[in-house]
Amino acid sequence: MPNSSSATASYSVQGMLREYLSTGRLTEVVYRDSAGQVCLVHDVIRDLFSRAGQDFLLLGRGTMLPLDHVITINGQVLSDSAG
Repeated sequence: MPNSSSATASYSVQGMLREYLSTGRLTEVVYRDSAGQVCLVHDVIRDLFSRAGQDFLLLGRGTMLPLDHVITINGQVLSDSAG
């Protein structure tokens, strides 16, 4: 695992995500799925949690996303995986 620190979110990213979580507002999420395709959804963030050293987002419709697959939330870049 060459860049294991990317599996967990920084404190500033976690703070931003917790704000979206607490408001329950519809949010635009752009991410890469398991096949590498870029996906865009509009959903609420239902939960933010860590398992086995990796952070995940749970969206309102039940989609669970590894945080390192998320590219942007409401246009704000979260990771370097956008390229």
